[in-house]
Amino acid sequence: MAIILAIETSCDETAVAVVNNRTVCSSVVTSQIPIHKQYGGVVPEVASRQHLETINSAVSLALEQAQLPIAKIEAIAVTCAPGLVGALMVGISAAKTLAILHNLPLIGVHHLEGHIYANCLSEPSLEPPFLSLLVSGGHTSLIYVKDCGVYETLGQTRDDAAGEAFDKVARLLELGYPGGPAIDKLAQIGNSQAFTLPEGKLSLASGGYHPYDSSFSGLKTAVLRLVQQLKQERLVFPVEDIAASFQETVARSLTKRAVTCAIDFGLDTIAVGGGVAANSGLRQHLQTAATEHNLRVLFPPMKLCTDNAAMIGCAAAEHFRRGHTSPLTLGVRSRLPLAEIMQLYQH
Repeated sequence: MAIILAIETSCDETAVAVVNNRTVCSSVVTSQIPIHKQYGGVVPEVASRQHLETINSAVSLALEQAQLPIAKIEAIAVTCAPGLVGALMVGISAAKTLAILHNLPLIGVHHLEGHIYANCLSEPSLEPPFLSLLVSGGHTSLIYVKDCGVYETLGQTRDDAAGEAFDKVARLLELGYPGGPAIDKLAQIGNSQAFTLPEGKLSLASGGYHPYDSSFSGLKTAVLRLVQQLKQERLVFPVEDIAASFQETVARSLTKRAVTCAIDFGLDTIAVGGGVAANSGLRQHLQTAATEHNLRVLFPPMKLCTDNAAMIGCAAAEHFRRGHTSPLTLGVRSRLPLAEIMQLYQH
C-alpha cells in the first residue's frame, strides 16, 4: 500500500489528489480555462498567480474528500518537469513544505509519465511492456514503455503537437479557446470527406519516410489556405466540414503511426494519454484499427485525459514501491526528456 498526496501545476490546472497505489481516493482540479479564454491561450504569469491563490485550498479539499488526515499520507508527489517554470515552482514549493512539515518523502514526477500512468487508474492490471501514444497541447509522442522509469521514444512530432494544431486551427475558424473540444463538437455534424488535407509525411535521409514521426504544421497551413480560398470565393463557409476534415486527417495520421509502431515492436497494447485522448475521432479510428489488427487500445476516462494530480500520484506510487524518492533540493525543469527521468531520484 502506498498512499500518496500528489500535486500537479505544470500549466493551467491546479490539481491535488490522494491516491492509494492505483485507486483514486480523491481528485481536485481547479481549471483556469475561463480566465485564459479571454487571452486566447495560457498566459504563464497569470497561471502562476492563480496556482498561488488556489493551491492551499485544493490540498485541504483533496484530504477532506479522501477522508484521510495528513498523518495517513506516506509520501508527497509533485510534477517537477516539463511545464511552465513559474507554475511548476508553485507546486514544488507546496510539496516541499508539506514534506518538511510532516517528515514525508518527496517524489518528483515527470508530467508525461503521469499521462502514461493515467491508464493504470482505469485499467489497474496494465503492466509494461506496452506502447504509449501521448497526444496533448505540447506533446505528440510514441513511447515504448519497458518498465517504470524506463522509456524509449520511438516517434514524435517534428513541429506542432496535435493539441497545438487543434488550438491553431480553432483560431483560424474563430472557435475560441480551447480548440480541441470546439472542433470535436463541430466535427460531429460535419462531413469528414469534404476536403482532402495533407497528413504530413516526413522524409528520411535515405529517401524513405519516417513511419512513426508526425508533422502538423503543413496541415495547419493547408487549412489556412483553404479558409482564405473559400472566403475569397465568397462561398458559404462550411466550418463544420473543415473541422471534420481536419479532425479526420489528424486521427487517421496518429492511428496509422501508432498501429504500425505497435506491430513493428511486437506490442499488443496501445495506451493513449493526454488531452487529445478525449477526441472522439481519434478514439473511433484507433478502436477500429486495433480491432482489425488484434491489438488492445486503452483510453483513460475523460477526466483523466486532461491534466490532473491522480495520474501523478499513480506514477509516484510505482516509483515509491521501488524505493525511488527525490531530494529536497529537487528543482523544476521546463524541459526534460523521458529518457533522463531517473535524474529526479536519489540513488
